[in-house]
Amino acid sequence: MTLSDLELRCINTIRFLSADAIQKAKSGHPGLPMGAAPMAHALWSRHLRFDPKATCWPDRDRFVLSAGHGSMLLYSMLHLTGYDIPIEEIESFRQWGSHAPGHPENILTPGVEATTGPLGQGIANAVGMAIAEAHLAAEFNTPDFPNIVHHHTYSICGDGDLMEGISYEAASLAGHLKLGKLIVLFDDNRISLAGASALSTSEDIEKRFEAAEWQVIRVGDGNDVDSIDDAISRAKACADKPSLIMVRTVIGFGSPNKAGSSKAHGSPLGEAELRETKKSLGWPLEPAFYLPEDVIKFYRDCGKQAAEAHRTWLSDFENYRQTYPDEAAEFERRFAERLPDNWNSSLPKYSATDDPIATRKAGEAAMKAMADKLPELIGGCADLNPSTFAWLPGHGDFQPDETVPAEQIEGSVGGVWGYAGRNIHFGVREHAMGSVALGIALHGGLIPFTGTFFVFLDYMRPSIRLAALSRIRTIFVFSHDSIGVGEDGPTHQPVEHIANLRAIPDLVTIRPADGNEAVEAWRIAIERKDGPTALVFSRQKLPIIDREKTAAASDLRRGAYIIRQANKSRTDIILIATGSEVSIAIEAAKMLEKEGIAVRVLSMPSWELFEAQPVEYRESILPPNIKARIAIEAGIGQGWERYIGFDGDFIGMSGFGASAPAKILYEKFGITAKNIVERAKILISK
Repeated sequence: MTLSDLELRCINTIRFLSADAIQKAKSGHPGLPMGAAPMAHALWSRHLRFDPKATCWPDRDRFVLSAGHGSMLLYSMLHLTGYDIPIEEIESFRQWGSHAPGHPENILTPGVEATTGPLGQGIANAVGMAIAEAHLAAEFNTPDFPNIVHHHTYSICGDGDLMEGISYEAASLAGHLKLGKLIVLFDDNRISLAGASALSTSEDIEKRFEAAEWQVIRVGDGNDVDSIDDAISRAKACADKPSLIMVRTVIGFGSPNKAGSSKAHGSPLGEAELRETKKSLGWPLEPAFYLPEDVIKFYRDCGKQAAEAHRTWLSDFENYRQTYPDEAAEFERRFAERLPDNWNSSLPKYSATDDPIATRKAGEAAMKAMADKLPELIGGCADLNPSTFAWLPGHGDFQPDETVPAEQIEGSVGGVWGYAGRNIHFGVREHAMGSVALGIALHGGLIPFTGTFFVFLDYMRPSIRLAALSRIRTIFVFSHDSIGVGEDGPTHQPVEHIANLRAIPDLVTIRPADGNEAVEAWRIAIERKDGPTALVFSRQKLPIIDREKTAAASDLRRGAYIIRQANKSRTDIILIATGSEVSIAIEAAKMLEKEGIAVRVLSMPSWELFEAQPVEYRESILPPNIKARIAIEAGIGQGWERYIGFDGDFIGMSGFGASAPAKILYEKFGITAKNIVERAKILISK
């Protein structure tokens, strides 16, 4: 390999821009940017399709830095290629108010596609982006316009990413789906933060990915830009397999005393070592943040050349619009996140005379009603769609091969539609499912959903947290929401899980009380654009609350509302319940009213929506002067003190459940109208 002097200066500029920022911040991870600079240079200067002035161009290539601790590598490339990241932001790396935070954040920094840092998540995000590209290409491309959606998703990962189980779940799914436009570059430096990776792993990464149906390409010298370039070209040419490019690098390259060592991983090099490193690579010792003019010009020219692809695409899209005006309008609507005018016109409504229905089934009915009118809705379950009912019957399976007859595949949801299918079979991969869905949402043009049992939230929480941090619309459907699961026992009965969700900022959690609230929950989840929503549905059937005698289910958007109050002139006690316990609270209220006690029953399906209401509304339904309050929920009581105060009572769970029929469990754990009545009388008498 022979690098020109200019390209060598380009690579060293990446290294030292990163190292200087980390040194000034006195924290960060210099090893990855210094070792991986050549692969970043090869990718940005020779392959990546981007436009620094139009960061949300729909057909741009996506890049995800899964090894988010190496964030300065990404910030350096974004600054150098002309994104709106001034040098002052780089100089204030990791400081208050900087747009160059310690790990990449999509809502903060132009050009950052995904919020990464927790290892393995970025790879799964990239799989989701590749799924989105494949689906939208199948939907909008035509024989005469094959490139309306035609881009690649790239990711740089480290050994930590590949050690985390989520990455293998995601890789297995990607291989099965033959996502040929997904390319992962592995910074194979054989060093983890605590020492050599040989301390904890001896697996053959190449064989692992080959077994998962990936193309694996090795590059023996991480400084060989031409070989990296060739490997990326080979990966782009492989249409039916995702590609892993294993690039053998040296962490902290150039550092005389720390290169190839974990000492270069998680701490600045130190002033003295940084000076020696600059000497070893022939870099000026002063000033810090030195940017050669010819390097800046080279990368800015790369940005301008890459933007040509954007201009070409815009021209193609205008021609596409002339030939396919409806499809073009639909494409633009999707990426503008505008909902169709009639998307909710067929949502089901339930009457008190209807048979009881599990909220998971009411959720399914809502999805069926939306499916035709909301074509951007796509998703699936972790092998549990026949139980959670989070699916789109009749809208096909998302699979790589559309030639397989549906009758040959048990469990097919409306036939195998190839990449045009809208039902993704995630398999038993909850860890990856949540993050893949987030990647689909981050890509744009689609609204993803997932489905599993509520107890398996434990496997998905990191992805849900990142969805909230990313403030991106992702819908997480959970069923079997309580001890109402019954005979499966405490291993499958979520008791602490709803409190767990409520602890996540910017996540809206909704646990509906009946079929109508379930439909309204879906309505809110679709309309919400600034964060994810968790829908928590019951396994057991619940009675339909008589809306002619109480508030409309649309009041769910307030988070809490009065669902029963027979005596309008006074209130002796307030019962607050969620989900399946609302009907129990209403039953208890009727019993108390027969004894002359004035009861107000609140349905509180969403704490977050309630907290967003004006204080006047919140105090109107929960007056501060009424201290007698009972909260009823078939989960632990953590957090309920904010609504019942020190004088109130909680009826629910204080430990794990048990294996028995649901009705027996509710009786044994005291979540009954009779127990509510007894506890209410004690509370009022105090």
